Amino acid sequence: SFLLPAGAGMNILGISAFYHDSAACLVRDGEIIAAAQEERFTRKKHDPGFPHKAVEYCLQAGNISLKDVRHLVFYDKPLVKFERLLETYLAFAPRGVQSFVAAMPVWLKEKLLLKSLLQKEFLVHAPELTTASLPQILFSEHHESHAASAFFPSPYDKAVVLCMDGVGEWATTSAWLGEGNSLKPLWEIPFPHSIGLLYSAFTYYTGFKVNSGEYKVMGLAPYGEPKYVKAIYEHLLDVKPDGTFRLNMDYFNYCTGLTMTGNKFDKVFGGPPRKPESKLTQREMDLARSVQEVTEEVMLRLSRTLHRETGADFMCMAGGVALNCVGNGRILREGPFKGLWIQPAAGDAGGALGAALTTWYQYEQQPRKVVPGKDSIKGSYLGPSHTNEEIESYLQKAAAPYVRLDEDHLYARVAEELAAGKVVGWLQGRMEFGPRALGGRSILGDARNRDMQSVMNLKIKYRESFRPFAPSVLRERVSDYFVLDSDSPYMLLVAPVVEKRRLPVSSAQNGLWGIELLNIPRSDIPAVTHLDYSARVQTVHQDTNPRYYALLKAFEAKTGHGVLVNTSFNVRGEPIVSTPEDAYRCFMRTEMDVLVLENCVLLKADQKPLEGDSDWKKEFELD
Repeated sequence: SFLLPAGAGMNILGISAFYHDSAACLVRDGEIIAAAQEERFTRKKHDPGFPHKAVEYCLQAGNISLKDVRHLVFYDKPLVKFERLLETYLAFAPRGVQSFVAAMPVWLKEKLLLKSLLQKEFLVHAPELTTASLPQILFSEHHESHAASAFFPSPYDKAVVLCMDGVGEWATTSAWLGEGNSLKPLWEIPFPHSIGLLYSAFTYYTGFKVNSGEYKVMGLAPYGEPKYVKAIYEHLLDVKPDGTFRLNMDYFNYCTGLTMTGNKFDKVFGGPPRKPESKLTQREMDLARSVQEVTEEVMLRLSRTLHRETGADFMCMAGGVALNCVGNGRILREGPFKGLWIQPAAGDAGGALGAALTTWYQYEQQPRKVVPGKDSIKGSYLGPSHTNEEIESYLQKAAAPYVRLDEDHLYARVAEELAAGKVVGWLQGRMEFGPRALGGRSILGDARNRDMQSVMNLKIKYRESFRPFAPSVLRERVSDYFVLDSDSPYMLLVAPVVEKRRLPVSSAQNGLWGIELLNIPRSDIPAVTHLDYSARVQTVHQDTNPRYYALLKAFEAKTGHGVLVNTSFNVRGEPIVSTPEDAYRCFMRTEMDVLVLENCVLLKADQKPLEGDSDWKKEFELD
């Protein structure tokens, strides 16, 4: 497993917790040593609890104990957030009473006493310490944590930073100017006016889960028409030419109730919200397309304004809205910046990293060294890893047949399986930090295969058939496939497929609509080409992931194509796998053909069924 030599230096442990996607991060002398989300260890998706297991992992990876840590840093300020809740309830009284009654017991019992709660939780990791001898606990602001997570690891000495999410303490959108080791706030848009919450309202209204279903809305958008854009601007959202905006709160329920939208919203968009798991209709597709177009327009206008106001050549982004890779791609193509760097753990998990970095650079006033063109987040491979010996020990205990191959034979063998249309589970190196699998914990397939998207969605991931898959492509070959000539290592930019690879849509297909269009190949890499000829691109680099790069090179040698389908190694409703045991269980529960755990290769045909595991799939069955 990954382990550093114990050594002197200033250790800073950042955590985010108690909302969703809890995480911990260890920074030593400004270097990002380790970071991971709690869900990967507890196997509870979006686990919001105190990140005990992630803290334990970070301490272990840094080869330190809690007493070696100088600062413990929490990613936001609970008292300021409490002030916002109280003011919101007062402003909307008496309508907010139901929501107020639901929220207050938790606040009064725990969150207002957060410092003592954190001390108690941290002492679990160091029972020999007392409250008085614990490292100092600091609190960063929510959007400052986001901004720090985006700017400080970026390859830019100077950049403007745009943070957009649901809500932090008060800010929902904020702009910052980063230079050297300093990060200065420029302006913010306060709650309740939030593009993140507007998008979440449509996520709720189209029948998906808020804080996790936003990807689905983005994936559904190309199947629809933007027929509700006018209604959004007329009723819900006032956007100025500079991109600043206000929401009409008469149509939303999140300030006062326990849902996102209310009756007035239903009247504008033609009925009540879709029931979760019920059949998707063209209305949901059109709603998704409409809110996506509005979000992109706001993102573009704000980016142009920030360039005009600051003259900065580069922009960094974080916050949940920064995971909107379609909007990001448009900013890169149509916006004024020479370069764009987006934090791979852009949501709240990344706040743990930002909190630690803001302490090192702003609180401790340490200098920052930038290597032009190279970020400092190590490809986002910041989680635990496993040795071949650990893996073999587990497989022998599990009586799972496998072969262990040397490096040269491994890549050629896996490339051969992929070229034959097999689906491969791939666990190697350190686990990724953030919501995307980047070739450390991935399920892989051949992008040329016309059936790969539906096979992976329905037989491997057990999720909705419309969900798109991303391509991993050799960095030096990205322009052979996509209209993109920049790094995109974190799968956060959508780019069009180049013209020469596109397939024309025949007139017989013009009468089809919505999901009927799913199985019509759009290019010679159909498994990763979305309906609108776009793809969410990951460029693979030899210096950050040499093993994944070597596999792509072997596949290229065999097929002439330097691109693979890459999706996260999990099934619907589960977090991405962390350990070989998680990976084996997921492999056995799906129709994956091959499992690669470092140098150990397992074939499904050789395995015995898992004992007492026949009913697990019911929770993933789709209508």
